[in-house]
Amino acid sequence: MAERVQQPPAKRLCCRPGYGATCRQGQRAAGASCGGSAATQGESSRTQSPESLLDIAARKVAEKWPFQRVEERFERIPEPVQRRIVYWSFPRSEREICMYSSFNTGGEEMGSTGESGDETRLPFRRGIALLESGCVDNVLQVGFHLSGTVREPATSSEPELVCNVSVSFDRCKITAVTCSCGNKDIFYCAHVVALSLYRVRKAEQVKLRLPISETLFQMNRDQLQKFVQYLITVHHTEVLPTAQKLADEILSQNSEINQVHGAPDPTAGASVDDENCWHLDEEQVQEQVKLFLSQGGYHGSGKQLNLLFSKVREMLKMRDSNGARMLTLITEQFMGDPRLALWRQQGTAMTDKYRQLWDELGALWMCIVLNPHCKPEQKGFWLRQLRRWNGVDVCPLEDGNHGSELTNLTNVLPQGPPGNPDSLTRPHRTVFTRAIEACDLHWQDSHLQHVITGDHYTNYCYHDNLNSSLFDARGWPLWHEHVPTACARVDALRSHGYPKEALRLAVAIVNTLQRQQQKQKELFRAHKKELLHRGVTSVTNLEGWVGHPLDPIGTLFSTLMETGRGGEDGAPLDFSGSPGSGRRAEHPVLPTQRFLEDGESFVSLAVETALIGLGQQRAMPDGLYAQEKVCRNEEQLLAKLQEVDLDDALVKIFQKQAVFLLEAGPYSGLGEILYRESVPMHTFAKYLFTSLLPHDAELAYRIALRAMRLPVLESTAASGDLSRPHHIVSVVPNRYPRWFTLSHIETQQCELASTMLTAAKGDARKLETVLESIQKNIHSSSHIFKLAQDAFKIATLMDSLPDITLLKVSLELGLQVMRMTLSTLNWRRREMVRWLVTCATEVGVFALDSIMQSWFTLFTPTEATSVVASTVMSNGTIVRLHLDCHQQENLANSARTLALQCAMKDPQNCALSALTLCEKDHIAFETAYQIVLDAAATGMNYTQLFTIARYMEHRGYPMRAYKLATLAMAHLNLSYNQDTHPAINDVLWACALSHSLGKNELAAVIPLVVKSVKCATVLSDILRRCTLTTPGVVALHGRRNSGKLMSLDKAPLRQLLDATIGAYINTTHSRLTHISPRHYSEFIEFLSKARETFLMAQDGHMQFTQFIDNLKQIYKGKKKLMMLVRERFG
Repeated sequence: MAERVQQPPAKRLCCRPGYGATCRQGQRAAGASCGGSAATQGESSRTQSPESLLDIAARKVAEKWPFQRVEERFERIPEPVQRRIVYWSFPRSEREICMYSSFNTGGEEMGSTGESGDETRLPFRRGIALLESGCVDNVLQVGFHLSGTVREPATSSEPELVCNVSVSFDRCKITAVTCSCGNKDIFYCAHVVALSLYRVRKAEQVKLRLPISETLFQMNRDQLQKFVQYLITVHHTEVLPTAQKLADEILSQNSEINQVHGAPDPTAGASVDDENCWHLDEEQVQEQVKLFLSQGGYHGSGKQLNLLFSKVREMLKMRDSNGARMLTLITEQFMGDPRLALWRQQGTAMTDKYRQLWDELGALWMCIVLNPHCKPEQKGFWLRQLRRWNGVDVCPLEDGNHGSELTNLTNVLPQGPPGNPDSLTRPHRTVFTRAIEACDLHWQDSHLQHVITGDHYTNYCYHDNLNSSLFDARGWPLWHEHVPTACARVDALRSHGYPKEALRLAVAIVNTLQRQQQKQKELFRAHKKELLHRGVTSVTNLEGWVGHPLDPIGTLFSTLMETGRGGEDGAPLDFSGSPGSGRRAEHPVLPTQRFLEDGESFVSLAVETALIGLGQQRAMPDGLYAQEKVCRNEEQLLAKLQEVDLDDALVKIFQKQAVFLLEAGPYSGLGEILYRESVPMHTFAKYLFTSLLPHDAELAYRIALRAMRLPVLESTAASGDLSRPHHIVSVVPNRYPRWFTLSHIETQQCELASTMLTAAKGDARKLETVLESIQKNIHSSSHIFKLAQDAFKIATLMDSLPDITLLKVSLELGLQVMRMTLSTLNWRRREMVRWLVTCATEVGVFALDSIMQSWFTLFTPTEATSVVASTVMSNGTIVRLHLDCHQQENLANSARTLALQCAMKDPQNCALSALTLCEKDHIAFETAYQIVLDAAATGMNYTQLFTIARYMEHRGYPMRAYKLATLAMAHLNLSYNQDTHPAINDVLWACALSHSLGKNELAAVIPLVVKSVKCATVLSDILRRCTLTTPGVVALHGRRNSGKLMSLDKAPLRQLLDATIGAYINTTHSRLTHISPRHYSEFIEFLSKARETFLMAQDGHMQFTQFIDNLKQIYKGKKKLMMLVRERFG
């Protein structure tokens, strides 16, 4: 708290007309204590004597009446009465002091157990430590003002600090605090806490004086003058200028000070007009919220803001008016956040955590305006305030923010729900809209008041035959209202400290939901044939309860669970409007269980409520944030349900609700009739399945299988049949832009299916049913692949024999994935193919043979040869399957047949694999080779042909390799500057192969080389290699050829030499066209290599000299370059 050192101004003027001298004679002793004499106090505590009537009356007056009203009511107030009123006016409970000096109430502080160092630093804990260490001194209470000094012990880094603390109070509330420590915070500092707790715990040790004005009234003129002069003398440096100024004004007849009757007294308590509330430093609240917002969610600012919201709820629960004040200050800072305008301008979405803070802000205002004791003028003030915020352009919307406003594309389709206007024409609802609407609600309905205030409000003669009945067939009260609004009333009652009333209303609402559920089931049964025949195109609930901004189901669940566990107390709610209404009773009434069935508890009622809400069929809301909130709220509710241990009674509740949900038709998300864009039930059904499985397996599977539907990804022949599962057929998913959470939804659908597969292991019938459901409802190949992998892992656990049925399910899912992804791009495709072969291997040889027989529906030719057939024919597969020779040969024949088929369909990519796979079968190998030859002319490039040619040489077929190499050369074209082309090695290899086979083969290949290769360095390399050895140096049978070296003057080398010299000449001219000085030295080296080639010819020297002379003449402008040429070549 930002404590200021200066004293607060006096609240009112004090005077005592008619207070005569006779009243001054009984002056009080200076050392009288706060609670009377110490002896009297001690004796009273020892004997436990009854409280005096004076104390009882003084305590009540001190709680309710401002002291000015007491003074106005009575002409003279006896001193003992004044003293007891002043004594009882200080707060007697530490709970409020704790609330204003820490985030949590005293009993919940972690620091008390030493578990958190941060908690021990909170002002309340530090204040207790200072008090218990004896650091509080000089405590004095003068009227309604408490002062003292608090000593902060020295530390290793700080010297001892003595703080002057003062506290003003009124009607059991601290109304102002000051401390010289100068700390600035929302909370009271530890020194204020220490002084206040000293007064609470050691009231009898505090010196008590009446208000200073009372003391002054008892003084005569001499005493007053002495008092003033002594006061000025002690504090002359501080008060002398002020004293002189006041003296001048008093002595002036026309001064303003003389026009007012009486004089201010800071110790005299509150005036009639003063608002009675605890001291709250508004400036510090604003500064802290502004700071947290500026940090943008970093440094724990989001957590700090949530703690402030919790503090507001804590204040509301204590019925502290500062709750609304504090929320107003917080809201003003939120509305002033500069990021709102920036996000609006840029069309950017606010962060999810920040958006949740706005939701909590709206919910808190809903609680405040629904305060059952809110005065009309107070509600009017809040309404004007909310409307002002609501009208600001940057005010966030309820179902999302400005950055994600998208047109609801589904509404323009025939299947769109009627009465759901387009989002472009629908009025924007902000986070404050519901609170504004709630200002029109009231609590004066007589039926509502009876529901809330009475445990015996029944009518057993009431006929339950109307939808709007006030009682059910059991005579128990119902409450018909928009469910989220009714639950907002419950939240408001809880928030304002009326847990019993909140419980009664919650029970009535749940009874109404149960009755409504029963009516819906009966209605569907009566019209089932008609509805199934006609189908439906609209959802029964446009506004879902799970994910709703007001969280109705969560409110009911929390209210019932807290009562079931115990721990909340509160006072009965009084609608009479009397001054005492709304205060906490001394002896709270225990909650009754009158409106519960035999064996039913509040916990079971809470669980059933959650199941009803989660199973409600409702439309998917618009906007990313609203859809994420549906998922998040559902997961939060399920997490709470999972904390509840299921006993026999709860299992019966689960079974009852499961049957209801299956039979409720269009009203249930698990009914037979499902609206196309209903919120899916996968996550909820998974929880129901795992909960029911040990107790009722058949019902569990019925629920899970029904929930597998995802109709938004389905297509039908007619729009009228959208809700009929047996008419739905799978197509390519049509993903609407508005389903932003579709990926998460499909993941949950996959998780549900995986859970069923795991549970169905060993049960062939159930596995087949689950498989059919997966194939029908899941449309994502990646999710089906995951399910296939999951099933495979479960089926092949190390501690048991493989489950062949589950393995077949896994294989079937894998085959579906192969078919789905065959004609689409998928980065996991190769992984999927390898996994499928592994799975088929585990199933058996018949599965491998089957996938090879139908390879064209599952794999590409490349996948079939390089992965499938190669894996099948590997030694590892043979060993794994324990095949005999006959089985091995049959499998190999299937693989070779597949390879040849693939080579025919895609020779470019499959020919080499086909040759490899057919090596052990001569006929198949020859067939594969012929396929290559047939495809060489048109369907294959030189790289593929060179690769196969090298393979042939490696396999011992040099003539076939030569044939393929010549075919490859026909497709090749190397230009003059491609001296690093990847095919150069293949060309050199082909020439070496031809040279090794003989002169005829070399003579045949050289014309192809000359035609295809224009690069001088490559040609010179080939030429040099051909002159080193004789043709046919290694004959086919390994005998060394003793022939002579081939002459460069005769064919075929003469043709190659001429081509090489010509290539050098052409390359030289090409390079000189765009040569730069930095490449001159490189060019000279190039000419040196050219000279070596020129000199291989008989007239080479003369040709090279002429070539150089031509260069000098043609490029004489390049003087520096030509000078280098002359230096090297003359």
